[in-house]
Amino acid sequence: MKDILPSELLKIGTRGSPLALAQAAETRARLMVVWDLPESAFEVVVIQTSGDRIQDRPLRLVGGKGLFTKEIEEQLLDGRIDIAVHSMKDMPTHQPDGLVLDTYLPREDVRDAFVSPNIQNISELPEGARVGTSSLRRRAQLLNLRPDLEVVEFRGNVHTRLKKLENRVASCTFLAMAGLNRLNVTDIGANAIDTRDMLPAVGQGAIGIERRSADEVTANFLKPLNDVETEKRLVVERAFLDTLDGSCQTPIAGLAIIEGSELTLRGEVLRPDGTEKLSGIRIGSIADGVDMGRDLATYLLSQAGPDFFSWR
Repeated sequence: MKDILPSELLKIGTRGSPLALAQAAETRARLMVVWDLPESAFEVVVIQTSGDRIQDRPLRLVGGKGLFTKEIEEQLLDGRIDIAVHSMKDMPTHQPDGLVLDTYLPREDVRDAFVSPNIQNISELPEGARVGTSSLRRRAQLLNLRPDLEVVEFRGNVHTRLKKLENRVASCTFLAMAGLNRLNVTDIGANAIDTRDMLPAVGQGAIGIERRSADEVTANFLKPLNDVETEKRLVVERAFLDTLDGSCQTPIAGLAIIEGSELTLRGEVLRPDGTEKLSGIRIGSIADGVDMGRDLATYLLSQAGPDFFSWR
C-alpha cells in the first residue's frame, strides 16, 4: 500500500470556475472512496489560466486550447501540484514533454443545451434574434441552421452567461449539459439538443486527469478511477481532432459511440461563418478506432480544400 498511496498531501490543480472546482471535487471524492482517505489528504490548488484572464476578446484572436491549460501544466511539471483536472474539450491533443493524460472519469451527458427564459429551441427563435456564444463550433453550427440570426460574443463561466441572458444581452445561449448536471443547475429552462442536430465538441462531457509521466506512485493511485469506455471513445475522437489539427480557431465537432464491440464515429467541419458543413461517419471495431478517426479526418480535409476554415 505504501507504494501506491502518496506519502504527502496530494495537490490537485484546477481552474477556479465553479464548474472546474466541481470537477476537482468529483475527482477528490472518487479517490477518497477508492482509497478510503479523508478529505484532508488532498488540497485543491486553484490556478488562473490565460483563458480565464482574457475576457474582452474572442479566444480565436488570442490563441488555441492551450489558453486553459498552460499555467496548470507548468505547475504540474515543476512539482507545485501532483495532478491536474481538465475538461477534455479544452485539452490540446498533445501534452508537453514529461506529462501524460491517461485517466478519465465516466463521461457525462455529451449534448449541448439550448438556454432561454422563454424560447424552447432554435427553430422558435424569431428572425434576426441575437444569440450569445463564445464557441466557434456552436456559432458555425447555428448559422448553418439559421443564417438569419445574429451571434454575439458570450464569454465567462456558466453563471456569468446566465446573468447576461437575464440582462437581455441575447435571446438565448448554449451551454453543455454536462456542466449543468455537474453544477446541479436545474432551474434555468435548459433543453438538451439532439446530437443529430448539433454534434458536440470532441471530448465534451469528459473529465481528464493529467500527471507527470515519471510519477509511478501517482499513476497507480489514479488507475482505479479510469473509465475504460470513456478512454476508448476519447482516444478515437482525439485522433480525429489531431489529424484535423483542431483548435479553438476551427469549427470541428466529433462524437464516438460504443455499442458492444462496435464503434461509430461521427464528425463534421464547418466554415466559420456557417455557410458550409462537411460531415461523415465511420463504423467499425473498437480496435480500429484510431485509424477510423484519422481516416474520417483525412476524408473531410480532402473535401474541404485549403481555404475552408478562413474567415470571410
